[in-house]
Amino acid sequence: MSGRRRFAAGEFSALDLAARKGSTTVSVCLPARNEEETVGTIVEVVRSELMDKLHLVDELIVMDDYSTDRTAAVAKDAGATVVACADVLTHLGNQPGKGEALWKSLFASTGDLVVWCDADVANFGPHFITGLVGPLLVDSSIGYTKGYYHRPVGADQRGGGRTTELVARPLITLLFPELSDIVQPLAGEYAGRREILERLPFVQGYGVEMGLLIDVCRLAGYDAIAQVDLGTRVHRNRPLHELSSQATEVMQVALHRADRTLVNTAITLRRPGFGDTEITMQERPPLVEVTGYFRQAR
Repeated sequence: MSGRRRFAAGEFSALDLAARKGSTTVSVCLPARNEEETVGTIVEVVRSELMDKLHLVDELIVMDDYSTDRTAAVAKDAGATVVACADVLTHLGNQPGKGEALWKSLFASTGDLVVWCDADVANFGPHFITGLVGPLLVDSSIGYTKGYYHRPVGADQRGGGRTTELVARPLITLLFPELSDIVQPLAGEYAGRREILERLPFVQGYGVEMGLLIDVCRLAGYDAIAQVDLGTRVHRNRPLHELSSQATEVMQVALHRADRTLVNTAITLRRPGFGDTEITMQERPPLVEVTGYFRQAR
């Protein structure tokens, strides 16, 4: 096992990558729920800089995850293809959750390479996409790229976020030490080869990033995962009391991946003063096992 490969987004030129990609197709998918303030700018940047001008990105999908604001309208006006989660694979039922949106976006998209970015990034630039797709285009042995970034001046720059530092990182160190060099395991910016992604189950909720990271390593191996420094990232932070359910989901997935007997998949999170939350770990199967996938996506 060699050292984890790391790149900086600035190493990759959109012009060079567009020339290098050949027949390889690239899909950018943005899972979004109530992100009307930021999703339009992200779509405009990808559309103008990486689609209309250079043709690096072939497809841009905003996966609307039951938004109650103008997210879908704003994204469509900015030039994205908007797909409602509720309209995809309806015969399998509909569930809210980030992992569900990612899984359905993989079904709805067609690219050989799929790039996912959170839709709440306030300082989005084309380097978020070129940085993640660059290693996949220049090195065929890399199957999955995971972004990491820095806090803006004035923010806590010492770690990867509260849930990461207090839950994800200790669990990875204890249970999956081969992944302990991942700077920000829960980062929402990452990309992969469809031939890998379509063979993975997707946890429906906020534990999806933890699940994908573990599963990619098991399926494709340690050396298939590379990290990319995306610079500074500005996004919306959640109040501390809202993070307990997210942290529980992450912990639930990590323990379940380590040993299915360690944790119940249906639990009640009790938060005195904030009420109880029912948390059920549900997973969607690998898309290669879903009837109709190849007709739809290939």
